[in-house]
Amino acid sequence: MRKISLCAILCVCGITTAISQFLSAKIKIDIDRKIGDIDRNLFGNFTEHLGRCIYGGIYDPASPQANADGFRNDVIKATKALGVSIVRWPGGNFSSGYHWMDGIGPLSGRPRRKDLAWGDIETNKVGTDEFLKFARASGVTPYICVNLGTGTWDEARNWVEYCNAPAGLFFSDLRAKNGHREPYGVKYWGLGNEMDGSWQMGHRDADSYSKFALEAAKLMKWSDDSIKLIASGSSDYGDGWINWNRTILTNMHDAIDYISLHHYSGNYHNDYYQFMNSTLFVESVIRITEGLINEVRTRFSMQKPIYIAFDEYNVWYRAGSAEKLEEHYNMEDALVVALYLNTFIRHANVVKMANLAQLVNVIAPMMITDDKLWVQTIYFPLQLFENNCKGYAIDALVQSDTYDTKDNKQVPYLDVSSSFDETTRLITINVINKNESKPIRTSIINQSGHLEDDATVYELNSQSVKDENSAGNEKIRTNQQELKINGDNFDYTFPPHSFTMIKLRLIQKLP
Repeated sequence: MRKISLCAILCVCGITTAISQFLSAKIKIDIDRKIGDIDRNLFGNFTEHLGRCIYGGIYDPASPQANADGFRNDVIKATKALGVSIVRWPGGNFSSGYHWMDGIGPLSGRPRRKDLAWGDIETNKVGTDEFLKFARASGVTPYICVNLGTGTWDEARNWVEYCNAPAGLFFSDLRAKNGHREPYGVKYWGLGNEMDGSWQMGHRDADSYSKFALEAAKLMKWSDDSIKLIASGSSDYGDGWINWNRTILTNMHDAIDYISLHHYSGNYHNDYYQFMNSTLFVESVIRITEGLINEVRTRFSMQKPIYIAFDEYNVWYRAGSAEKLEEHYNMEDALVVALYLNTFIRHANVVKMANLAQLVNVIAPMMITDDKLWVQTIYFPLQLFENNCKGYAIDALVQSDTYDTKDNKQVPYLDVSSSFDETTRLITINVINKNESKPIRTSIINQSGHLEDDATVYELNSQSVKDENSAGNEKIRTNQQELKINGDNFDYTFPPHSFTMIKLRLIQKLP
């Protein structure tokens, strides 16, 4: 059935005064305007030894949901359904005080230690072998962040040997003794966490960190030259963050494959439109860091690329450490998560990894209450992007009515990203209407050829931006409908405060 906009219905009925309630926009799609390939690692996640993320989250051997290894089957199932590609572990701030040998061998011999990052007692029941079992069961790629806070170069190097070396060396034989003869082949390794932050154990200035991390990188790659290394980039966006990233890139350019960025958003002043601007700064940080990467690559005549790993991001402002960061998310939070994902897609040429923090219970898309798993509002934009945005990103032209806030002027109401999968010939158009109260009637113009008449629309919306889900009430979830477009160009009205994904199939490209 052809979708008819509400505006058209009102005009037919003679209620022309309602037209003023609509804003207008235009989106042009051209698959030849390629930004870059969308790396599957854009759709990653993060698990840290914090609150109920590991213990009582992914690992809960006392639960009826637990498998033989103690990991929750419902979390594994929901992780697969979410489409998570890569999971970072064990932190986070936790990693800067974590000594990995505490978490291997028989459980009875593992020490209990105070975690100085978050104040918890770490039992070390989940260590390297256990996390990698969870990763394998969930079908995700593991990404390990080494301790460059209180840790040593040897500790980092030995961890790589434990995970990746064939049997016959001390640490690989120790792995075999612990029941895992074959190497794990862990490809992605982080060189510390948020080392620019004064809150971090082992915090250093940029020059000291980069020189220390360079030696760790050298030893780790000598242990396994196939690994990919992620340097600790900006997390503290004070006056010196640009110089921090420039120093890291300058000193470590030959050794690293990625530089990490972190960012969290919050509606601190209950200002909806200011909250919707959260990712404008993220876009600027990505552009500036990309410029620094290009500067360093030019200066050193580098052929090897360096990418951005945005390996921590989310909405986080209500729950502090006392609440163990157990945020409850609403509709506007889901829109901001979608805005992050749109931003990463629009910069797919340089952002090749992104990890939402975190997976379960702690600032997470899924929660466990009374041994029952339920999903938060932010689960759904993640699921849509992770399962549908494939191929390469398209530079879509967007013209939209705008709004002003105290800090930003002429911000478009529509935030858009798009992708094209050459294998399936599917185009996705991802649209957030940031206007809180008005729909936006939009002309969608395909400049790439002919489309199938049948399209699919996924919409995430709710009556109020403050609506949220709970263990007993899934008020917000993805709604799906089929759309008849009858032509290569069509109009679509995006509802207020909504995220919409439209999937179109290109059946013939223009000559």
